[in-house]
Amino acid sequence: MDEDRLSITLAALADPTRRAILARLQRGEATVLELAEPFDLKLPTISKHLKVLQRAGLVSQGRKAQWRPCRLEGAPLKAVADWLEHYRQVWERLDRLEEYLRERQAEERPVTPPPVDRKYEKDER
Repeated sequence: MDEDRLSITLAALADPTRRAILARLQRGEATVLELAEPFDLKLPTISKHLKVLQRAGLVSQGRKAQWRPCRLEGAPLKAVADWLEHYRQVWERLDRLEEYLRERQAEERPVTPPPVDRKYEKDER
């Protein structure tokens, strides 16, 4: 059974190392060695992360002479953003509803008189 593209993309984004790689690629193309620099990981581990990102369509690799620079691909990120947009509208409506309900509850609270000090009641008898 094939996973849908959104699931593959979200699974790729679930890892902080892969998100850091994408953040680096946001600044421009980079080689695998350049991408590995900030991490305390071996090159095969970085390559595995890149394969996950490539499978999700988030990263592509080109060829420039002997180098194979990686670059960020935006289409899968746009698909995630579009999917989230629908839910953003839902949570904004829920936020407005919550605010409305708080206002209504504040309006409906009965005003309670201050507590009566009982020691003065004895003196009045």
